[in-house]
Amino acid sequence: QVQLVESGGGLVQPGGSLRLSCAASGFTFSMFAMSWYRQAPGKERELVAAISAGGTTNYADSVKGRFTISRDNAKSTVFLQMNSLKPEDTAVYYCNADYLRIYRYWGQGTQVTVSS
Repeated sequence: QVQLVESGGGLVQPGGSLRLSCAASGFTFSMFAMSWYRQAPGKERELVAAISAGGTTNYADSVKGRFTISRDNAKSTVFLQMNSLKPEDTAVYYCNADYLRIYRYWGQGTQVTVSS
């Protein structure tokens, strides 16, 4: 049974930091590209950051220099370190696993709210 379980969301003040985690199970984690997406109210889901099976990363322009994606294949976990958070980062953040667009899995999401 495939599972992606996100954690680490919450309420943080502008300028603060959060670290999201996504624990995976039920598939060969090391072979999958992993990504974080987010969806704000009234907006479409957008890609935030991605890391390939080989460790190559890419980021949305809006988070470059502030967010860092990483993975620990031994623990089947992907992380998103979010620094210098802004109110516009407020969204539900989703973990995604992708294998050559043949297999695609989603987590249930975790809420991130940036507000004073």
